[in-house]
Amino acid sequence: MLKQLAINSNTYHGFSLEDAVVGASKAGFTQIELAAVEGHTAHVLPEMSSEQLEEIKLLLQNNGMKCVGIGAHSNVMTEEGIANLLKSIDLAVIFNCKYIVTATGDAHGDKDVIEDEKVLIDNLTPIIEKCEKLNKVLVLETHGNNYATGASLKKLAKLLNSKVKINYDTANVIFYGNILPYDDLEASVDYVEFIHLKDKLGPFNEWHFPAIGDGDLDFHKLFGTLEKADYRGPISVEVEFTPEGPANLEEVNEAVRRSYSYLTNIFK
Repeated sequence: MLKQLAINSNTYHGFSLEDAVVGASKAGFTQIELAAVEGHTAHVLPEMSSEQLEEIKLLLQNNGMKCVGIGAHSNVMTEEGIANLLKSIDLAVIFNCKYIVTATGDAHGDKDVIEDEKVLIDNLTPIIEKCEKLNKVLVLETHGNNYATGASLKKLAKLLNSKVKINYDTANVIFYGNILPYDDLEASVDYVEFIHLKDKLGPFNEWHFPAIGDGDLDFHKLFGTLEKADYRGPISVEVEFTPEGPANLEEVNEAVRRSYSYLTNIFK
C-alpha cells in the first residue's frame, strides 16, 4: 500500500503549494491531492489562468509528484457550490487525475440539516453526469452534519445507483460521527475508493489531528480491513493539527516526515 500513499495539500493550510510539494517530496511522497477550496486552502482553483495551472503542473513534475485527486469541497446544497464543483471537475482533466473529492455541506462548520434527500440527489445529478462524461469519479467524504459515517454515505451512494463512491476520512467519523472507524469502515469499504488518512487525539469533538502515528487510531487494524477488501485507491495523508495550527512550516514538514516514516514501517 506504500505506492498508494499521497499527501493532502490541505496539510499545508496557510502555506503555499510549493511549500507542500517540496516538503512532502522530501519526506518521500510522490503523489498529492490538490486542495481546491476557496477561502480555506486554495492551492489550485478553476478560476486560475492557464499560465498559472501550467506552472503548477511544472512544479509537480519537477518534484516528481503526481496528482491523484482534486479536493474541491463545495456545499452542494447551494447553487454556488454546485457551480464550483462543476468547474472543479475540469481541474481533474487538467491534472490528469481520476477523483473529485467533496462533502455535501460547508467545508467547515457544516451544521445544516438536509431534510429532503431528493434535493441533494437532484443537485448531485449534473455533477455525476459531467464526471461520467469525462471519466472521473465523484467521492463524497465522511464529513459534517449529515453524512459523518461510511454507513450513511453508502446508503446515499445506493440511492444514486452507485455512481458516487466514498472518500473515507478515518478521523472525521470520530469528530463528526462520534464513532470509531473500525466497524464502520468494514461495513462500507465496498463503496470506498478514496481515503483521507487522519489520526485523532482527545475527546471525539476536539479538533486535534496530529501526525499519523501520534494519535489514538489503530492503523494496523484499518489497513487490515483495506487489505482484506483489496483496496487499491489513493490513501491521502492529512494532518490538521489543532485550532491554533502549526507554529511554522518546519512543524508541518516534521509532521509529514514522521507520518511517512511511520507508514513506511507499517507497510514493511
